[in-house]
Amino acid sequence: MKAFVVDKWLKGPEELTLKDNVPVAEPKKGEIQVQVKAAGLNFFDTLMIQGKYQIKPPFPFIPGGEFSGIVLKSTVPNFKAGDRVFGSGYSFAEVINVAATSVLPMPKNFTFEQAAGLYITYPTSYSALALRAQLKEGEYCLVHAAAGGVGIAAVQIAKALGAKVIATAGSAEKLEIAKKFGADYAINYRDKDWTEQVKKITNGHGADVVYDPVGLVVESTKCTAWNGRILIIGFAQGTIEKIPANRLLLKNISAVGLHWGAYTRNEPERIPEVWRDLFDLFESGKIKPALYEKVYTLETIPEGMKAINDRASYAKVVAKIGSPESKL
Repeated sequence: MKAFVVDKWLKGPEELTLKDNVPVAEPKKGEIQVQVKAAGLNFFDTLMIQGKYQIKPPFPFIPGGEFSGIVLKSTVPNFKAGDRVFGSGYSFAEVINVAATSVLPMPKNFTFEQAAGLYITYPTSYSALALRAQLKEGEYCLVHAAAGGVGIAAVQIAKALGAKVIATAGSAEKLEIAKKFGADYAINYRDKDWTEQVKKITNGHGADVVYDPVGLVVESTKCTAWNGRILIIGFAQGTIEKIPANRLLLKNISAVGLHWGAYTRNEPERIPEVWRDLFDLFESGKIKPALYEKVYTLETIPEGMKAINDRASYAKVVAKIGSPESKL
């Protein structure tokens, strides 16, 4: 089969090499084998191939983090050949073996492309807003990088929870995307007075919840409400902030971390609760996955990764793998 295989740390996606004759192993006990139909691309994919991510797989490894596809073989009773599934696994390949515990049935009426980017992005945003920040109906929710993968999911989820959503992004095009998917207000965070704009929109109240996958916590404290909650999702701009504690003290602000991947180890009972709530939102039509207009292929995955890294993309970037009728 075809797959990207990493056997040393790379400078970036431009060094990825697609190999043609990668052997397909039999699934181990507890695994299913999946014909990948689409892969979700993430910023952390680049960090992983560079050796800069918190998870460092042993060489050689297939990169990628999200997928959708069709079950070919199963060693567990809850999946059978032919099932349409999505999940998390090393996905930049035509066929993968993955732990059945990292896979779910695809929501009804979703395409493979729509399902490919669900497994990490949407539970990250939902658990942050609903579990960690306890976002309430009528509150102001400020979402940074609101046109990105987790950002656009946060906009949709915050809106579905009844919040008034203020989106930030770095271009007029991305602000329009955020508004298209539910943001009530849109601000360019390149404006020097963006925090003042937030205060003006909220009539001086400030944002009750701030969703930050970028690294704008310190600036955001200027426009966070009394008893506000700032969600620390990631550091896409490349630096880890040092937060002045007095800023938190003065306005009763809570700085709240979210590491969705660690729930498996620390609070596994929360995972099915989050997915139950998300499936309700998916199947009711309240949330429809937002995809970048260009769909990549297995061969052009490095281009898609570069588009994410260069902030040229918006919403969820996915790659279609194989042809619709292909069966291995």
